[in-house]
Amino acid sequence: MTSGYVDTSQGPIYYEVTGEGPAVVLGHAGIADLRMWDDQVGPYSKRYTVVRYDVRGFGKSPFADQPWAPHDDIAALLDHLGIEKASLVSVSMSGAIAVDFAVAHAQRLNALVVVGSALDGFDFWAADPGMKAEDEKEGQFLEAGDIDGAVDLMVRMWIDGPNREPADVNASVRERVAQMQRAIYESGNNPTEHATELEPLAITHLEDISAPTLVIVGDEDFLAMQTIADVLASRIPGAEKVVIRDTAHVPAWSGLTSSTGSCSTSSRSTPDYCASPDSRNRVMSRAALRPDVSAASV
Repeated sequence: MTSGYVDTSQGPIYYEVTGEGPAVVLGHAGIADLRMWDDQVGPYSKRYTVVRYDVRGFGKSPFADQPWAPHDDIAALLDHLGIEKASLVSVSMSGAIAVDFAVAHAQRLNALVVVGSALDGFDFWAADPGMKAEDEKEGQFLEAGDIDGAVDLMVRMWIDGPNREPADVNASVRERVAQMQRAIYESGNNPTEHATELEPLAITHLEDISAPTLVIVGDEDFLAMQTIADVLASRIPGAEKVVIRDTAHVPAWSGLTSSTGSCSTSSRSTPDYCASPDSRNRVMSRAALRPDVSAASV
């Protein structure tokens, strides 16, 4: 494994590289940092050059106090590593970054995989009032200086999901996420405060994305995230959507104690290739990272 920093005019970006083969860039969720991919790096690096990085303000990448474009940071990372083209596998916040990259840097993208993705220009609150209410609670906790309360809320929202109990999820997964989320709060910064969006917004250019695309969402995720998955799958030409049952916002972190977590797609009947953590990884590697392999062939 090699690691280092990309020097940019907005500040450094921390990254790690493992393995050999076609390049794959892993983007982390907004409740985490690059460590969220610890369980996947080993299997992926047997077949790919796996690049993971901390978005500015997360993990080891310093907060940027000036405007910066998250999708351009990926391009800068690829330039630094001498990688012409890569596939992106991105979760939640980084899903929106990856979609922006697919529009702004289409010539550098082999394949796109988004999981529980956000989407710039999508009205979260109109689509999901329940999610808006939870977001407002987070603000109340932080205003009161109650980091413990805010961390617990984030874990319940994004790991347990809106319809499950903490007992339904592996306790070690919840603790792992809590540690990363706490570090974000304790930094005292809003990491994305100065992040800029693509202009015009990517949501207006989804039909222009030409890379093979896989959209993954858990059926226990918030309604807004499931709606975004529908938007992406219906408007990106040729995109395939996979729903992983009995899992919430981050399928690879499902950690269910009593459920297998099987899969379905929006377009065809497929094998039950999400019945175990190992086979869930295959959804986001064999099926997702090779443009010539569909999810149904896993």
